[in-house]
Amino acid sequence: MKKIFDMMQKIQIAIGGAFLFVFLVSVVIQMVCRYIGVAAMWTEDVSMYSFIWAVFMGAGAMVHSDAHFAFTSVRDSIKSERVKALLHLFISIIMLVFAVLMVKYGIQVAKQFWNYRWINIPQFKRGPTWICLPLCGLTSSIYLVGHIIEDIGKLAKGGNS
Repeated sequence: MKKIFDMMQKIQIAIGGAFLFVFLVSVVIQMVCRYIGVAAMWTEDVSMYSFIWAVFMGAGAMVHSDAHFAFTSVRDSIKSERVKALLHLFISIIMLVFAVLMVKYGIQVAKQFWNYRWINIPQFKRGPTWICLPLCGLTSSIYLVGHIIEDIGKLAKGGNS
């Protein structure tokens, strides 16, 4: 199961990295075009939506490695492994609620905007650009269920790894 989660995370990081690259290239093109006095209006839409995809793919991937949301100062001050596992379980459950809501409302947003057109590139629809919301929520939910199962296993063994 861990290998599948690790592969999912690598895919998400690759997708996020690709969109971050598109974002950076479109911003550079926009800067060059402004400098030489040429209008490249499409770069605004491309940079905005590619950045959104990069952020949500990165956020989902960071949930897997516990780098997305953590109280490290609180965790580091706790000596008991059982209390650490309980804290991690509690945070994972709260995050799971938000991730499930992200799936639900992300699907609604994608459906609502499915036929809307990009302002500067009317050939493109906005719906596919918002699929990153439920996708991030779904992958985060999968990772969080895995974390919850691990934490329950640790607690069943007495709180030790």
